[in-house]
Amino acid sequence: MYQQIASNKRRSAALIFGFVLLVVLVGVVVGRLIGGGPLATVVALVIATVMAFTSYWKSDSIALAVSRAVPADPTTYQRLHNLVEGLCIAGGLPKPKVYVINDPAPNAFATGRNPQHAAIAVTTGLLEKMNRVELEGVIAHELSHIRNYDILVSTIAVTLVGSIALMTDLAIRMMWWNGGRTSRDGDRNNGANPLALIGFVLLILAPIVAKAMQAAVSRKRETLADVSACQMTRYPPGLISALEKLRADTTTTHSASMATAHMWIEQPLSGVRDGGKLSFFHRMFDTHPPLEERIALLKEL
Repeated sequence: MYQQIASNKRRSAALIFGFVLLVVLVGVVVGRLIGGGPLATVVALVIATVMAFTSYWKSDSIALAVSRAVPADPTTYQRLHNLVEGLCIAGGLPKPKVYVINDPAPNAFATGRNPQHAAIAVTTGLLEKMNRVELEGVIAHELSHIRNYDILVSTIAVTLVGSIALMTDLAIRMMWWNGGRTSRDGDRNNGANPLALIGFVLLILAPIVAKAMQAAVSRKRETLADVSACQMTRYPPGLISALEKLRADTTTTHSASMATAHMWIEQPLSGVRDGGKLSFFHRMFDTHPPLEERIALLKEL
């Protein structure tokens, strides 16, 4: 398991580098395609770089804000704070900030850039539907993400995936409007330039590549966090029961978005259990392994 944690850290560094490189590349392409010469390219490159660095320092705050998480009152949510504190003592971790999300769907996620700057958010649905040992298993899972340093790359992915989607959408819209004006003015149509065509294709493919990278962030990390959680609690049936409840629950997590889907303990968006003709395509972008596989693995422990 410790070898897997070390491997995850190396993968995290590679994925962060890949995300930043993709953001910068999209920024350069945007600058070239919307016109304005080298200056526009430099401006787009600077914006992309600022987004990449900002995502390191502020992506946890962004993820919490997007999910509408609020600090958990120590009195109202005393049981939750006690469980987090007890597991942190057992796992040798500093206690993260604790947040609650008003959402009837049972779910939870961890965020932050390291164990010293981390936070855990749980939905009100999770608190209502899980008993103590099940809730302890879920919290241990999220604390394992913090201990295994999964939260850094997962949290950064939130901002960078959103940045790529925003930049590509803006560039395509500006190319559409600018293309119409240049055609009327009799100017050269940038769309006929082979480099422009390549750039346009890149803008279309960039969000797809970003989603594939986002999926790669989470799948193996979820399985490792499940095993780490059982090591922390010394009671696998607690997490197994929690995952079985999550499997049986069909509620959609309304506080989740496409950018934050990979962070939750269970894939939160609707359509994850689709068994239709497009099920194979949907599974390509699943951010989590199937709950059945995770439960089966834990039962073997």
